[in-house]
Order: sequence, then C-alpha cells, then structure tokens
Amino acid sequence: MNITQAGMILIADSGSTKTDWRVIDEAGKISQAKTVGLNPYLETLDKMVKVLREELHPQLPSTIRNIYFYGAGCATDSACKKVSNALGEVFHDADIVVNNDQFGAARALCGKEAGIACILGTGSNTCLYDGEKIIDNIPPMGYILGDEGSGSNIGKELLNRYFRRELPTEIKERLEKRFDMSKEAVLDSVYGKSYPNRYMAAFAKFVFQNLKDPYLTRMVYEIFANFFDKTIARYDNYGQYKIHFTGSIAFYFGNLLRQVANDKGLRVFNILETPIAGLTLYHQEALKT
Repeated sequence: MNITQAGMILIADSGSTKTDWRVIDEAGKISQAKTVGLNPYLETLDKMVKVLREELHPQLPSTIRNIYFYGAGCATDSACKKVSNALGEVFHDADIVVNNDQFGAARALCGKEAGIACILGTGSNTCLYDGEKIIDNIPPMGYILGDEGSGSNIGKELLNRYFRRELPTEIKERLEKRFDMSKEAVLDSVYGKSYPNRYMAAFAKFVFQNLKDPYLTRMVYEIFANFFDKTIARYDNYGQYKIHFTGSIAFYFGNLLRQVANDKGLRVFNILETPIAGLTLYHQEALKT
C-alpha cells in the first residue's frame, strides 16, 4: 500500500491532559493539531464528541480515511469502543482503530525491537514489548493506587510532605508564594473538583523549577527508585532489555531518571517528550510495506 492509496491518515496520542494529533496526507505531508485529553474514564461520550467536533475538526484538512488512536484509559474493550464511537460521530467514513497509550508508546519507542516501554507523564505505565505486541504489563492502577513516578505521584508526595511539616522552610515558603496552600483549597481541589490527577501533577513543575535544591532532588530520586522497584524490576529478566521512556516527567527529569537507573545497574535508551513523532514514523513506514 502506498500513501496515495491509503488516503488521509489521522494519528492520535491522547493522555489525561492533552492529545497530540498528526495527519499524513496523500502526498506524505504531515500536519499537526492539539486538543485536550480524551480519556474515556474521565470524559463522557458527549464531551469527547464536542471536543472532536469543535476543537479538532476545524484544524483538519480534507477527508480522513483512517484513524489510529492511542489513548490513556483505553485499557478495556468498552473504553476503546466509547472512544471509537465518539470518533465515528465526527468522522463518519473513516476506518477507526483504538488502542491504549501504552501500545502507542511501545511502537513509538521500540519500533520493531523488543524492549521495556515506559510512560511518565501525568500518570505512569510500563510494558514489556516483543517488537510486535505487549507481552506483559504491570497495571499502573491510577493516581490513587499507583502511578509511581508520575507527575501526580510527585505532586502528591510534595503535598503530603507539606502538610506533614517535613519540607524545609525555604521550600515551604516558595510553595506558599506560588500556590494557595490552605488545607481547604487543597482538599477541595483533590476531592471536590474534576481532574485531581492534573491538579497534583501541576506541582511537579514547581519541583522541576526548584530541582537544584538537594531536598527536592532526593525526594524525586526516591520516587523514581520506587518506580523502578515497583514496576521495572517486576518483569522477568528485566535487565536484559533496553528501557525507554516517554512523557513530560521522563523528559524534563531525564538526567535524574538516568542516574537512578544507572545506580540500579540499568541503562535508559530513548527518552521522548511525547510519542507522537515516533508513532508518525511507525505508520509512515507501515504504509511503505
């Protein structure tokens, strides 16, 4: 199949916060768009259709023939069907394939080689990939039960240490200048409003901007060490595989992440801010075969 025969292809990498879109047209030209995240566990069908119709569709050229959607929350058949139905409401004539974001990360990071593919963004996830399919996955369990190493995990740890009076005075004062740190405001944002994972992940930016502080460096080091212990080390023969990462936390905290891996006798290979470029390359190559 060549690109002309395939028609317009739409590729999506959707997290809990944002969705990156790429279009490959008949000539192989690539264009891009962005919308909010389309997580089927966090959004209603109507809300997803509204985003697709009002935010995405006006940014796209011509008719879309094939859609490859990789999304956070697309871990079950029912969740994938919900996203597929939303896409079908807007792109009536398109062939639609929905997979979870972990499979997208594996394709983007590993290509057709075996490896361990990791996502560290607002949430976290990992898998063991054999070059074609995911053969093992440690369930991330979301921001309440898991998501080790993620932005929400870093934010949650910082908030806990603030209210447990563990933070050094200088960090505590910087935090109070930047955010409303009243107990009422924090509890309302975590338990009373939508998207508490995004709220907690916002504190990871503060941590990164103050990472030269030894206390925060040690805190993030411990969080990443726990991530490796709780997830990577649970895969059989994990030391034999290349380990790759994608996501904003992995990208911006990459030096510290590599240091933790090195201290554990492991080596990190690719670190991508988002998987969309790798996914675009993957589907371009697939079109040529």
